[in-house]
Formats: sequence, structure tokens, C-alpha cells
Amino acid sequence: MVAKIIPAAVFLALFILFAGPVAVGIVNLGNAVGMVVSALLIFISLFPQKFSAFIGKLWSRPAGRAGVTLIALAAAACVILAVVISIFMIRASDDPPPDEDTTVVVLGCKVKDGRPSLMLQRRLEAAYGYLSGHDSVPVVVSGGKGSDEAISEALCMKNWLVDKGISPDRIYMEDKSVSTEENLRFSNRIISSEGLPVKVTLVTDGFHQLRAEMIAGKQGIETYNISGTTSWYLLPTYYVREWFGVVYCKLFG
Repeated sequence: MVAKIIPAAVFLALFILFAGPVAVGIVNLGNAVGMVVSALLIFISLFPQKFSAFIGKLWSRPAGRAGVTLIALAAAACVILAVVISIFMIRASDDPPPDEDTTVVVLGCKVKDGRPSLMLQRRLEAAYGYLSGHDSVPVVVSGGKGSDEAISEALCMKNWLVDKGISPDRIYMEDKSVSTEENLRFSNRIISSEGLPVKVTLVTDGFHQLRAEMIAGKQGIETYNISGTTSWYLLPTYYVREWFGVVYCKLFG
């Protein structure tokens, strides 16, 4: 019994970790897949005999044997791919510029009641930490206005940075974008038209840096990275989401 309860409890905790963000309005492919896989693992842990009998029944037929083999190989490939992508995500999360010949681009995130959400605030804190120590570096704040936002993400970010003491003369607003691809494309137009340094230092969450860097690379933008801090309980959800996002970006982006 203990051999069943312990792994089931571990997978239940994992399920709760993926389900938790739903309570604060975060629902995406990451926590959906995480909850489904966790629930399946809970079932297998509690009812190993039923699972074994089901697999044995399938294995007794040629078509079933082929199906089980394919699913097992696909699952193994997915695990390996997830590990590899995670390693690259971690490596991409911290790559600060070696000098001041750069333009900081802060990627937008949710604005609530005219103020930055926690995730956006932490991106801004990371940007401020760099900008306050490098007075010659300009910054583009990038993000449009969603239907449920009182002001654009760009204006919200500019207001926050100005309140912290960053000169408005250093801040350029890109307030039309609705995606990471547009964040970067529209920000790059501003960089070009204003004659700003063409090398870009992206400020976003660490889990997002790899995909943002990939999108920037496809637009010919040379990037460095500075990451905001992400709440630990959100990391599993966003890491799983990014696995799919990175694969999609690589294949179709």
C-alpha cells in the first residue's frame, strides 16, 4: 500500500502545482497538459494492476503491440526533448550585455487597473536594475492595450520607470504589439528610426527568453538577455507551455 500511496501523493502534489495558477486566472497549454499527465500518473500509481492488465491486453494483439511501442517511443522522445529544451531555456535566461552599446527592450505583460501585474513588475524591476547602473542605455517598452486593460502595457511600463527615476528622454514606447513577434518587430522599427544601438537586451521572464531570442534571431536582431524573477509556483506551468512554444517556433515560426 505504501508503495502506491507515496508516488500517488507526489503526483497529486504535482497536479495541484499545475492546477494552482488556474485560481489566479492563468490557464494555458502548460497547466492543461500538466494536469492531464499528473492525473494519469496518479491513476497508474493507485491502480498498477489494472494498468498492467490493460497494457497486457493490448500487447496480446499485433496492432496493440505496435500502438504501445509507438506510444512508449513517443513518450520517451518527448521526455528527452523536454529536458534538452529546458537546458537551453536555463542557459538563455541569463546573458547580460558585455557593454553599454545596446538598447533594452522590455517585453509587455498583463496590466491590471492601470498598474503592472506581478509578472510585469518583476520584468520592470530587472530592467530598472540594469538601466539605473547604465545611464547611457535607452529602453523601448513594448506592449499594446488589451481589451481588458485600462492603458497600454507600454504606457504602464513607462510610467513605472519614470516614477523610479528613469528619465523619460531615455524611454521609447511601442504600444501597438499584441505578441512577442510584434513586440520585437515593432520595437526594431523604433530602434532603426531613432538611431538607437541595434544590439538588443531583452527583458522578460527567464522561461520566455529562449523563444524570444529565437524570434529575434529570425528577424536578424542580435540579442542579450536580462530576466525578471518568476514566482516558483508558476514555473512548471510556464516551462511546459514553453516546450510547445519553442517547438512550434522552430518548426513554423
